[in-house]
Amino acid sequence: MKVLLVNGSPHKEGCTYTALCEVADTLNKEGIETEIFWIGNKPIGGCIACMKCREKGVCVFDDAVNRFREKAYDADGFIFGSPVHYAAASGNMTAFMDRLFYSEFGGNGNKAFYMKPAAAVISARRAGTTATFDQLNKYFTIQEMPVVSSRYWNMVHGTNPEQVRQDKEGLYTMRVLGRNMAYLLCCQEAARNIGIALPKQETPIFTNFIR
Repeated sequence: MKVLLVNGSPHKEGCTYTALCEVADTLNKEGIETEIFWIGNKPIGGCIACMKCREKGVCVFDDAVNRFREKAYDADGFIFGSPVHYAAASGNMTAFMDRLFYSEFGGNGNKAFYMKPAAAVISARRAGTTATFDQLNKYFTIQEMPVVSSRYWNMVHGTNPEQVRQDKEGLYTMRVLGRNMAYLLCCQEAARNIGIALPKQETPIFTNFIR
């Protein structure tokens, strides 16, 4: 089993990366393979609602979004990490998540995220963590992904990696998250082994407020 961890920070090995490493190390100890995917620091454009993903099964803009999506098909779980920028996820991370999850509705019959466990990890100097945590969790619930919890909200504090490593409670929270993710993945594997099928799906129904 494998978990993909997304580093949505413009800094490849900064505070967000430090938090994700704590989760990844715990997952590894539980026998789960991990990979940290950095979205990079080049600009990522937002979704333009062109609907081409409905036809192509991928986003029309071929960048980090599609590279990650290709990896996502083979992953069993996900951790999405972001720093706090103005009480929200980073601009690049927001654009990345918007396009990644919107293009999932197009798809090619092979859903990358359906019923795969996910969690958000947030890093900040001081505040804005809970607002960002809420923001990222909304992507998971719209795609029927089980949201993995920890002992506290998944956040660390610090202005640099060394300060994050001094956030003992934050690192503890990351380790609990890793163990809980590993447990849920093992439960899903056990369910597959005894033939428990995924929930029956029905055709989505869309209504508008103005008819």
